[in-house]
Amino acid sequence: MTRTAVGLLSLGALIGAGPRAVAQAPPAPPSASPGAPDGDANAPPGRVQAPRLLEGAEAAYPDAARALRIEATVVLRLTVGADGAVQGAEVARPAGNGFDEAAREAALRLRFTPATRDGRPIKARILFRYEFRQPPEPAPSPAPAQAAPAPAQAAPPSPPPATPATPASARPPEPHPRQAPVEVTVRGRPTEAQQLVQSAEAVTVVDTRRAQKHSSDLGEIMARAQGVSVRRSGGLGSVARFSLNGLQDDQIRFFVDGVPLELAGYPSGIANMPVNLVERVEIYRGVVPARFGADALGGAVHLVSDRRDDTRLSASYQVGSFGTRRATAAGRYRHDPTGLVAGGSAFFDVARNDYDIHERKVVDDRGRIRLMTVPRFHDGYRAYGGSVEAGVADRPWAKRLFLRGFASTYDKELQHNAVMEVPYGEVTYGETMAGATLRYEQPLLPGLELDLIGSYAHRTTDFVDRSAWVYDWLGRRTSRRDPPGDVLPGELDGTAHDRTQWQHSGLARATLTLHLAPGHALRLSVAPTFTTRTGDERAQPDPGERDPLTARRELFTLVGGVEHEANAWPMAGTPAGEARDAARDDRVQNILFAKVYVMHASSEDVPPGGSAFRLLTRDTVHLGAGDSLRFRFFEWLYAKLSYELAARLPSPDEMFGDGLLVKPNLELQPETSHNVNLGPRLELRRTPFGDVTAELNGFLRESERLIFRAFIGNQERLYSFQFQDIARARALGVESQLGWVSPGRWVSLDGGITLQDVRNTSIEGRFVAVDGARLPNRPWLFASWGARSRIPRLIARGDELEPFYVGRYVHEFFRAWETRGARESKDTIRSQLTHGVGVSYSLRAGPARFSTTLEVQNLTDERVYDFFGVQRPGRTLSLKVTGETG
Repeated sequence: MTRTAVGLLSLGALIGAGPRAVAQAPPAPPSASPGAPDGDANAPPGRVQAPRLLEGAEAAYPDAARALRIEATVVLRLTVGADGAVQGAEVARPAGNGFDEAAREAALRLRFTPATRDGRPIKARILFRYEFRQPPEPAPSPAPAQAAPAPAQAAPPSPPPATPATPASARPPEPHPRQAPVEVTVRGRPTEAQQLVQSAEAVTVVDTRRAQKHSSDLGEIMARAQGVSVRRSGGLGSVARFSLNGLQDDQIRFFVDGVPLELAGYPSGIANMPVNLVERVEIYRGVVPARFGADALGGAVHLVSDRRDDTRLSASYQVGSFGTRRATAAGRYRHDPTGLVAGGSAFFDVARNDYDIHERKVVDDRGRIRLMTVPRFHDGYRAYGGSVEAGVADRPWAKRLFLRGFASTYDKELQHNAVMEVPYGEVTYGETMAGATLRYEQPLLPGLELDLIGSYAHRTTDFVDRSAWVYDWLGRRTSRRDPPGDVLPGELDGTAHDRTQWQHSGLARATLTLHLAPGHALRLSVAPTFTTRTGDERAQPDPGERDPLTARRELFTLVGGVEHEANAWPMAGTPAGEARDAARDDRVQNILFAKVYVMHASSEDVPPGGSAFRLLTRDTVHLGAGDSLRFRFFEWLYAKLSYELAARLPSPDEMFGDGLLVKPNLELQPETSHNVNLGPRLELRRTPFGDVTAELNGFLRESERLIFRAFIGNQERLYSFQFQDIARARALGVESQLGWVSPGRWVSLDGGITLQDVRNTSIEGRFVAVDGARLPNRPWLFASWGARSRIPRLIARGDELEPFYVGRYVHEFFRAWETRGARESKDTIRSQLTHGVGVSYSLRAGPARFSTTLEVQNLTDERVYDFFGVQRPGRTLSLKVTGETG
């Protein structure tokens, strides 16, 4: 008998015959298979190299089929890991008679070179075919002419003796002399980012791997997504306000690899986080999956780092205008025999932020007040930090078990008050954070998976304002402060401050996923969080009184959720018997969920006019629910509808203040919102005119007790804030995104626009007088667009030149309530149009990749303002170098 195994790959074929299985495929010419890079649902296709067979495995010919001389072909769908091992084998086209079992058993012993996308090993699914063929009947020997034919009733000849079962590795390969390639089609599998975008979830995925070559910070990159506005009060290190579909600040929750940002080791905020440590950004619009265990009112932002458990190394260095220097380094090592993985990352940022600011009032030598253009003189920023991680992956007792420790710090100079009217010369603040995160993932039973996260962080915040001098916009000391009595002077409010606050935070989250049946999954998540805070004011005006910062404040929250995911109605043309990709092959995906929110807050507080501390407590329980539906009309056209009754519990900073400019407000109530999204998405791939993606989304946010940042205290100096709540507010808007990639990926164009109307609809409470007015200091019309060209093999094979352009427009909006006072006398943030250009040169040398990018932001030196008229940097020139291997 003959046993033949034939594997069908997109790079070649293996055809073996004879008494032994062929153990190695002949070399095949390289080819490309279309596909999008991992993590980028909107990116142009990348170059894909399919797996190649390295080690064959002989399939046992079923005895019964051999005796009956039955032949068959079995087609398998193999999952080939990034290490080339076969992780799974499913029968896609069965043959019966024992052939299916024999082919699957042999396939699990095959070994491949891993598939690659743009040179990086990736997990792949391929079709592989085993052909079971009988040897041809032996040719009859020449017989004498007079020989008589055998009688018809003679018994058939006995089959040749069976070959002894011998492992394929024990014998040298014996390729068939008539080997020939066989043409096949390999169907690509959506990347994780594509599956998210094509799922029922209301999510936008921003790939950052190309942006890692550029000098734009993470805030600028996110601001190019539809519905997103990121405004900063200055240059690198300044405070940023993130807005999504009209809701902003803590109404949007931020995560790093599933861990809340405040527990992940980046105290300077999401906009200042190094972009080279982030692989993609997932922006969930208004409807947040229960698996995050989050009390988000208007959505969530999930920063996903490169979590591959293979050996690699990367680094970047950037130098730019205004004394900017940024550097990152990250590495990972895996010991394959034991599954041990160790790695770490580090970053360093520094900036003087000494850009020009215009129209500042300065007293000249003759005592006259003049409007001048002056450089910022007290706005420096320095941050650094790192993390180390160790664990095991792909062990029988742990799919992933990792412990990560981190520490980071930043220091920032504060040059002026909130509206950029009063200059400061010595005010500083900063923060230090250290902690650890433990993560465990493991299938408990067939169809039951467990994901555990535990995280702890200790946060120290410092604020120093002890200057006795008055400064002007040129950085000169103009006079000395002389407060009455024994009060120490300070720049903000005339009183010195030397504050330190300490905060301990802990999180535990458990998620169970049960696969009930094909296409159905049930997830249960519970996430308790505990925060405690206290502090010390070393410049206490009256040392005999108790320092209010020493009050102990505690906040406990618990968010639990359950969700059911259902996939149904396979698309026409889905091959029967194959495992489906729900994101692509099913017309309908629906995710139904419910959540519960529990809060207990307690704080010591000094009542107005009192001296003794009193204990205040607050307890609340809220329920929420929602549903996300996706219907696919065609493979290239689908629509989404999602809704959530969302709730958000006040954050520690909102209730207890931040120890700087935000005053406490223990009377805050949880805010709730009805969030709705509806819109279609078009994805045309590999057409004669290129790739086209288009998305349109309409949204509604009907909120109650909306927490709002308001000025308090000295209205002339405007030096402090307090969070208060608006009884009702409504955000209604539409956003769209369009992208085009030419055939061959030579040119790429993209753009997005957002129109939103966020209004106060209160009929009671402190803001009833401005009922119907737009909420102040929020842009209502903004857009971004970009173009990119790709020129490969400019100097050498493996290199690429990429000129690019980005633009952004923000329409004029009011800084205060639009219905108060005369319209022509109101302070406004005028319309702004900015442009950026750059060129990037990349070179690939084996497993190593290098890039150098020269970029100019705000090319026309436009006067750009954020945050109540605070001026941002003008024209900026940057040079960035990156390198990566593995």
